[in-house]
Amino acid sequence: MSWAGPLGALIGFGLGLLEYRLISAVVIGALRRTDRSETEAEKDDYERRIRILRWALMAMTIGLMPILGFVIGRTLFG
Repeated sequence: MSWAGPLGALIGFGLGLLEYRLISAVVIGALRRTDRSETEAEKDDYERRIRILRWALMAMTIGLMPILGFVIGRTLFG
């Protein structure tokens, strides 16, 4: 059995986690700084949208990077 795929997935997971932390800190921090909500309902809606964005970022980075790492590892080295 070739370890190229699982090793690529592990590296992809690590890079995806790092990428998620960096991107979410920058993007969500910028969104919170530019929040122009005046009422509590607007603020709650804004926070709800930020949570949706956080889940989408997590799915794209932490979810897809291990798959991409596995495919690249198997293609190049396995």
